[in-house]
Amino acid sequence: MPKMKSNKAARKRFKINKNGVIKRSCQNGAKHLTRKSAKRKMRLKSGDVVSKADAPAIARAIRD
Repeated sequence: MPKMKSNKAARKRFKINKNGVIKRSCQNGAKHLTRKSAKRKMRLKSGDVVSKADAPAIARAIRD
């Protein structure tokens, strides 16, 4: 029986913290930074938590 492979693209985009919560980065934080306010850019730099509905599918994709 072959090993189960994780989705490498998902592994790069999501991290699991020690409480088991899946973290993700915010969108719109890489382009057109001159037109965004400093407050908005600081908020986009910090990560966000994945929703409960999406968490099981992402957890399956990033399993070891």
